[in-house]
Amino acid sequence: MKNTKIIQDLEKLGIKGNYEVVYNPSYEELYQAEVSPENQGFEKAELTESGAVSVKTGIFTGRSPKDRYIVQDDVTRDTIFWDGKVNLPTTAEIFGSCKELVLNQLAESKKIYVVDTFCGTNADTRLKVRFIVEVAWQAHFVTNMFIRPSHYELENFGEPDFTVINGSKTTNPNWEAQGLNSENFIMFNLTEKLQIIGGTWYGGEMKKGMFAMMNYYLPLKGMASMHCSANVGEKGDVALFFGLSGTGKTTLSADPKRYLIGDDEHGWDNNGVFNYEGGCYAKVIDLSEEKEPDIFAAIKRDALLENVVVNNGVADYTDGSITENTRVSYPIYHINKIVLPSKAGHAKKIVYLSADAFGVLPPVSILNEDQAQYHFLCGYTSKLAGTERGITEPQPSFSPAFGEAFLTLHPTMYSKTLIGKMKEHGAKAYLVNTGWNGTGKRISLKDTRAIIDAIIDGSIDNAPKTQVPIMNLEIPTELPNVSTGILDPRDTYASASEWEEKAKDLASRYIKNFEQYCDTEEGKRLIASGPQLQEQTI
Repeated sequence: MKNTKIIQDLEKLGIKGNYEVVYNPSYEELYQAEVSPENQGFEKAELTESGAVSVKTGIFTGRSPKDRYIVQDDVTRDTIFWDGKVNLPTTAEIFGSCKELVLNQLAESKKIYVVDTFCGTNADTRLKVRFIVEVAWQAHFVTNMFIRPSHYELENFGEPDFTVINGSKTTNPNWEAQGLNSENFIMFNLTEKLQIIGGTWYGGEMKKGMFAMMNYYLPLKGMASMHCSANVGEKGDVALFFGLSGTGKTTLSADPKRYLIGDDEHGWDNNGVFNYEGGCYAKVIDLSEEKEPDIFAAIKRDALLENVVVNNGVADYTDGSITENTRVSYPIYHINKIVLPSKAGHAKKIVYLSADAFGVLPPVSILNEDQAQYHFLCGYTSKLAGTERGITEPQPSFSPAFGEAFLTLHPTMYSKTLIGKMKEHGAKAYLVNTGWNGTGKRISLKDTRAIIDAIIDGSIDNAPKTQVPIMNLEIPTELPNVSTGILDPRDTYASASEWEEKAKDLASRYIKNFEQYCDTEEGKRLIASGPQLQEQTI
């Protein structure tokens, strides 16, 4: 009976054909489909000795932001932040043309997977999201990554709030005439409450697509929507970790001493912090049991590896020949110490993670209230290889709210909601560099974990401190269990003048980037909280 209703729903969308519908498949059903010898090409998965399956995502081993569009219409015209870079406008007509391509592809399928999920832990703010895909491992991916409804909730799911139709096997032959970037497309129509995907197999387009939608709906209701991981201690103390891909959000929040709320996307309402997802999506390049035991242990049956080289059933996490952006998705309960449901109280510690490829930023800086706002709006880091199409080496990047690629509203909307929550609940912010220093090597995970411990237990606030010039940051001069000689980045260079030269370069980039916010009095006021050069006019 349920499948009959689902087929009717698919036909209403325009997917008419002689296909089998698999509705909310079990992990066992997905596993059998993935390893079946009948499946070829992208649908064929490799079984690894850990019990996880490994798949390849084709030429797209990361998101394709230049192929991402939102229909500009009466719903979105005055709300979406049309920056010409992240939120690219398209018309309802072009969307309809691409939608037709996707529907026609699925109509020719032998089997269609329909997965109903929730995006968001709280019942009053979550989205009911339906995914329609043709590939078993894509159904597996969204089953891992989104919140899995109970049998009762599925029976009473009703109409979805948003639908994602993944036509990864189709491309758009008319892209040039339609003024698009390429034959591939990721498009949103907020009037139809629909996302369509064509040409890219990368699972992250579905995950981040729904994050972008939560980033649209929640701040308009006064709630913070955040690109961060979150965990909570035995006493209910909540910490948030903001950062882009590869900066350590997943790794640092998977702390055996604390309980994981989620590893990537959260909201903050009047009751506290809540997860959008039901799983984790971790980078696994150079993963080892010694360095990241929780994530390593999570890679077992029902986990899904992406673009990992597998030799005779053994996953080689040191091999980045396919991409540096190797990944694993797994249900959140693969981590032992978690909170279920995935929510907790109000945050007290806010950590901004930056992978600084310049080697300028200190391993940790203590931010005051204005600096917290300044650095949140800047969101400085380095884009790491493989996280987006075309990124082959680290590139310095400013990403407002540490998640520019997923912001649908103006960046100040996210700053307003986050800083408002921080003030209300007395939260304190810290800037942590998980990147490089003057040694030319990346700051060790051991040292970064010890820094996070000092932030969580408050010992950093009582440590002796000094000021780092140019970057205008306050830092501790010593911390428990942190290597000596690294807390002041100047000490990691052969000469302080070498650091100073790089610092001036990075500071000038900060200053130039922040000009976009200086058309308001508040923006002008915040200039004093950022890096300072002598020639700067305040």
